[in-house]
Amino acid sequence: MKRRKFFQSTGWGSLGFILAAQSSALASTFPRIDNRPSLELETFDFSATTIDKAGVVRQRKTHTASFFSESLSATEQLAMVAIAPGKFWMGPSRLESRAQAYERPRHAVGLSSFFISKYPITQAQWAAVAALPKVRRELNSVPSHFQDSNRPVESISWLDAMEFCDRLSQQTGRQYQLPSEAQWEYACRAGTQTPFNTGATITSQLADYIGTYTYQAENSGTYRQATVPVGQFPPNAFGLYDMHGNVWEWCADSWHPTYRNAPMDGKAWVEAQRSPMRTIRGGSWLDAPVKIRSASRSGYLETGLNRTIGFRVSVV
Repeated sequence: MKRRKFFQSTGWGSLGFILAAQSSALASTFPRIDNRPSLELETFDFSATTIDKAGVVRQRKTHTASFFSESLSATEQLAMVAIAPGKFWMGPSRLESRAQAYERPRHAVGLSSFFISKYPITQAQWAAVAALPKVRRELNSVPSHFQDSNRPVESISWLDAMEFCDRLSQQTGRQYQLPSEAQWEYACRAGTQTPFNTGATITSQLADYIGTYTYQAENSGTYRQATVPVGQFPPNAFGLYDMHGNVWEWCADSWHPTYRNAPMDGKAWVEAQRSPMRTIRGGSWLDAPVKIRSASRSGYLETGLNRTIGFRVSVV
């Protein structure tokens, strides 16, 4: 059996939900770094798109975001977008009729400022960091099923993604981590409370998913049956790309079957006891639109490899 065996499940044809209470490990294994180098922020302009429930474009609004570039190698850069502090309602609103019990209860969360990668980590970025000195575990420099330097890396475990963060932290002097689940949803929503950051629905012109399924009254679209290069679709209002679809994204949190007793400060929700289950967000190319909503979530084994799971990184 090949290492990248594809685990197709029931339901819409993507990852099966793992709805059992689990304990967890620490969100990061790398020690805190206090001598971080100073940041030189730049800005970029972009346009975010909003559509109505029929999929018709209602607004294209220009925004400006700040970011810094992290050098990964002589040829590879990692763009890290600044996310301002704020409060938001995490989880679906009462009007979101297709929401699931494990996405509730809706609760208020306040977050400090942080940076998050502009795109999911690409295969070229993965290879550059995989070439850095080992911290805890070996990394396969070419793990992905869908090969392309600008496609998101996939078929990597949560433990592999953590090693990526640890190597990058050791190299740069900044403490890179997987985003917390709260950070991820705050960044995905970008100030919205609709099912998608695009509005009441989404179309296959705006994300990579099973576009032949519909969520509201939009026309059916394209099912690409694979990942696509990052940045192919419009960003959200924070300047972040591919938050809906393409690949699920690992978060730092343990998997919890509800938000009862979840942290209210935006930090990763972890337990003292180690657990093999971790949270993933965002949905993938193999999901119907209901699974790529801003509030959609699932759990997966931290050792699991799947061609629908990638990640992005954060830093404070």
